[in-house]
Amino acid sequence: MKVLRLRHQFKTLRATRRAPSSSRCDGASDTPRKCPEEGTREAVFGGLVNGGSTKEEEFEHDIPEDLGPLQFVKLRKHHSLVDNAWFCDHITVQGPVAFEEAAFPCYCWVQADSVLCLPEGTACLAGNNASDVFQKHREQELKERRQIYCWATWKEGLPLTMAAGCEDDLPANMRFHEEKRLDFEWTLKAGALGMVLKRVYTLLRSWNRVEDFDHIFWGQKSILAEKVRQRWQDDELFGYQFLNGANPMLLRRCTSLPSRLVLPSGMEELQAQLEKELQNSSLFEADFILLDGIPANVIQGEKQYLAAPLVMLKMDTSGKLLPMVIQIQPPSPSSPTPPLFLPSDPPLAWLLAKSWVRNSDFQLHQLQYHLLNTHMLAEVIAVATMRCLPGLHPVFKLLIPHIRYTIEINTRARTQLISDGGVFDKAVSTGGGGHVHLLHRALAQLTYCSLCPPNNLADRGLLGTPGALYAHDALQLWEITARYVEGIIHLFYSGDDVVRGDPELQAWCREITEVGLCQAQDRGFPISFQSQNQLCHFLTMCVFTCTAQHGAINQGQLDWYAWVPNAPCTMRMPPPTTKEDVTMATVMGSLPDVRQACLQMVITWHLGRRQPDMVPLGHHREKYFSDPKAKSVLNQFQTDLENLEREITARNEQLDLPYEYLKPSHIENSITI
Repeated sequence: MKVLRLRHQFKTLRATRRAPSSSRCDGASDTPRKCPEEGTREAVFGGLVNGGSTKEEEFEHDIPEDLGPLQFVKLRKHHSLVDNAWFCDHITVQGPVAFEEAAFPCYCWVQADSVLCLPEGTACLAGNNASDVFQKHREQELKERRQIYCWATWKEGLPLTMAAGCEDDLPANMRFHEEKRLDFEWTLKAGALGMVLKRVYTLLRSWNRVEDFDHIFWGQKSILAEKVRQRWQDDELFGYQFLNGANPMLLRRCTSLPSRLVLPSGMEELQAQLEKELQNSSLFEADFILLDGIPANVIQGEKQYLAAPLVMLKMDTSGKLLPMVIQIQPPSPSSPTPPLFLPSDPPLAWLLAKSWVRNSDFQLHQLQYHLLNTHMLAEVIAVATMRCLPGLHPVFKLLIPHIRYTIEINTRARTQLISDGGVFDKAVSTGGGGHVHLLHRALAQLTYCSLCPPNNLADRGLLGTPGALYAHDALQLWEITARYVEGIIHLFYSGDDVVRGDPELQAWCREITEVGLCQAQDRGFPISFQSQNQLCHFLTMCVFTCTAQHGAINQGQLDWYAWVPNAPCTMRMPPPTTKEDVTMATVMGSLPDVRQACLQMVITWHLGRRQPDMVPLGHHREKYFSDPKAKSVLNQFQTDLENLEREITARNEQLDLPYEYLKPSHIENSITI
């Protein structure tokens, strides 16, 4: 008698053993329950019984009969007195022939008395035969998923989100695992305690000079954050941040002088300097006009303030980017020639002007480039993937590692950060509703091309710019990611006609553009895929956004926002209209108060630090692809990333300020924080 050996690995995590929420659409379970019955044979080897402890286990079962080629494995957990859920990684089946092995990926929770039906893991496209056993499974799986993963509107006119009032409403398979949840919640509590201690510490100390921010600059902080504290007033560091700081997405090379830059009489020398730099292609601008007219927050009865600055910068022969002039507010009927601030102005006036720029950069960075362009976009990709692509689809297998934890972290953001009474309302000048206005404006600028570094950097004139480390590393990662995506896609799509004829893929594309992104085709997003190249480019954008781009935008908070005067979350006085009247009292009266500054430090540390269960880009343990050729493509991806890692490490050893946000080992494989 031939023996078939079955091996499966489980782990259980105590705090995530929750029953599915009754508030989910149609009360559907989060796991597939039905298997196609037609033409199948079964061997019952016993169910899984969980005694309730937190552990990982691997089981083996020998089945004394030859079942032939296996198509599906059914998995059920027997109900016990302590009904804890188990998380199943995968099942592998060793057949009677040497080296004959079949893999059945699972990577989801087994709970209650539900039955999981796991197809053999070889990726395949939808068949045309409606009676095909796999086709029936795909259709049933998507039907159940669409009942579970429903769209919702957070704010009218903005990208759609997962329908969940809080994290407890989410499907179990989208939830944080135990280690992640405990770390997230305990770190917040520890941060809140630290904030209280810092506020108490400052009660008996002065708070009338920028140096007094030292009173709260203790506890966990990075090496770069300490350098920022020492050098934040330097013009060189101010300019450097536009290239390689927390937000490298706004700077662009000038092709003409901005129309809003009105030079009053007496500034002919500045005019000549600007035109000289323009002719040399060394003139740059950072325009925050998107903030013009956004209503400012009111915090504990005190009005906060916003501005929409314009900064003109020059790149000198050594590659340093230096500010030349700052216009804090654009021209208006009441101020047709707004004041211009120069490096030669009184030091406090110039410092305050730069602080207004840094405050404006904080707003656009957090809302436009971080929240909207990475988090919200990734959630649209995640929900559309769960609704439109079955587990056997190669694009599902490609993308699923890159949407891990994204839906829960976004749900928590909507209930804790940008909610009514959340962190933005408590400490940020765009809180209290201004953040929603800003997101609407930012969405109009969210084009498909703006998410693709080759297009974005070319449009901003930054290709080949000396010292533009984000630009260099982003292009390298884009190319590496593109090769990985192309390697996978070409295994399953032999030609453009196969792409065009894949109904699941085309439905996924429409779901993203027309539904999740609210008719984004007028901003360049596709509503169908007509070729392999078009599909590969779009998928490269998806993977890059969920990994490298978020890494570049998120990690910098830890370094550049810890010293609050360098990136104030709010401004408590209106922008100056004269230079001579700016005093230290003006500066301190404008910067965040102790409570706001402490909250900024806590949140940016919490959100910017390395996560304890961090999975580096391309190194997910889940084996969704069982095809050796697909595994080979992933191995090459990992090799390419390791080569880039060595290149960046060698470069950074020569730099005073190493740029590490796009070091592959520092990039998380999905948006988890």
